[in-house]
Amino acid sequence: MKFVLLILYFAVMIGIGLYCRKHATDVNGFVLGGRSVGPWLTAFAYGTSYFSAVVFVGYAGQFGWKYGIAATWAGIGNAILGSLLPWIVLGRRTRIMTQHLDSATMPQFFGSRFDSKALKIAASVIIFIFMIPYTASLYNGLSRLFGMAFNIDYSFCIILMAVLTAIYVIAGGYMATAINDFIQGIIMLVGIIAVIAAVLSNNGGFMAAYEGLSQISDPAVSDMPGAFASFLGPDPLNLMFVVLLTSLGTWGLPQMVQKFYSIKNEASIAKGTIISTLFALVVSGGCYFLGGFGRLYSDQIDIAANGYDSVIPTMLENLSPGLIALVVILVLSASMSTLSSLVMASSSTLTMDFLKDNFIKDMDDKKQVLWIRGLIVVFIAISSILALIQYKSSVTFIAQLMGISWGAMAGSFLAPFLYSLYWKKTTKAACWVSFVFGTVLMIVDMVAPSVLPAVMRSPINCGAIAMLAGLVIVPIVSLVTPKPDKKFVDEAFACYEAPKVVAQKSSLGK
Repeated sequence: MKFVLLILYFAVMIGIGLYCRKHATDVNGFVLGGRSVGPWLTAFAYGTSYFSAVVFVGYAGQFGWKYGIAATWAGIGNAILGSLLPWIVLGRRTRIMTQHLDSATMPQFFGSRFDSKALKIAASVIIFIFMIPYTASLYNGLSRLFGMAFNIDYSFCIILMAVLTAIYVIAGGYMATAINDFIQGIIMLVGIIAVIAAVLSNNGGFMAAYEGLSQISDPAVSDMPGAFASFLGPDPLNLMFVVLLTSLGTWGLPQMVQKFYSIKNEASIAKGTIISTLFALVVSGGCYFLGGFGRLYSDQIDIAANGYDSVIPTMLENLSPGLIALVVILVLSASMSTLSSLVMASSSTLTMDFLKDNFIKDMDDKKQVLWIRGLIVVFIAISSILALIQYKSSVTFIAQLMGISWGAMAGSFLAPFLYSLYWKKTTKAACWVSFVFGTVLMIVDMVAPSVLPAVMRSPINCGAIAMLAGLVIVPIVSLVTPKPDKKFVDEAFACYEAPKVVAQKSSLGK
């Protein structure tokens, strides 16, 4: 039964990839789906790119163990700060200006918005460097679940997942990714609800599980009675940094922001905002809520020996075979959807912003699509090799780099991207300072954390601080550096003032 479900799942993914080949004949179609993707596909593409096996197995287990039921705040933050607000603040303006500037990637946007080829190249290099370890980290956690559900070597699972993802992304481009993301999102929604219900049922229901959690104490974490069942948990400060990094980070991650480039119309923004927020609330809120009950399994979990990745698999070991199969497909869906989004963003950026014109002259539309497809294979191969190295040699630094990667990219891009959509006085120099500050800070946190203040030695905290600092750095640097050319900036912002005729039901104005 489990193998039949997996085969059916893979067959559908590949079938959709082959079906969508007609949409992937040029760069606009392959990378953006022709800028005609509807609200449901866009919202689910946003959500499934957001949440991967890293969240379900790694973060939910780790932060649920550390903060108890209060870890649910991370899921609520992901829904409001990471999904609702980006759609409201960034969605419309991103779609309008990126089309006006004819940009299909984030580096291309920076290059066109600030008339700087160097800025475009720098952004593409940052993405290239920090996207690969993030991509490799997606495989983490799958090994334990596959070991629990199937008698298959994990190396085979990595290769199978990589090959199948490559097939449907290369064949159908963004449209195939979006449709598959929708199906994978449905699986994630159904799966997380079913798993939560089953785990709580195994512990006597919600009230019994909650009461049991309130009886657990850990003097090494907190002396407060019932800390793991409390409103803010045993460590509210560090929990706040988790909420900030995992939520605010979406505002500056290329693979997330790029979803707004392909929005079809105004109605898609309104619907997509609601759908994306509800999706995040159920999937992310559900993951962290589930992880919050991990301490009920303290007698079966040895964190020192097996790490936080063992929390969620241990909670699921006694579920029915059918539910375990659903969980495996859920985690596969989460990982494959995020993997497809990351490799699409990486390969398109490297091709269009780094190789084109700089190293390869006269790269027409067909050549660009060919290079993007080739680089998708390269990125997936590299991430698979890194995952296999980690699995075979028990190297852990690759998984830890996920936090570094997220912090570096969002810390570099969030502030300049946001301000450049709204503020005409944002300068090229401010972008450079933000790029350098975000990447250097996260590299220092990785190689020499002891030189940083204690609160910043965690990649989670450091990444959150990098993003918040950028929001202060960009306006300050912009005010003290040469102003951008007024005529050039006015032309960039002219797209927002273009008159549009709308139905009376949409506006009371004349």
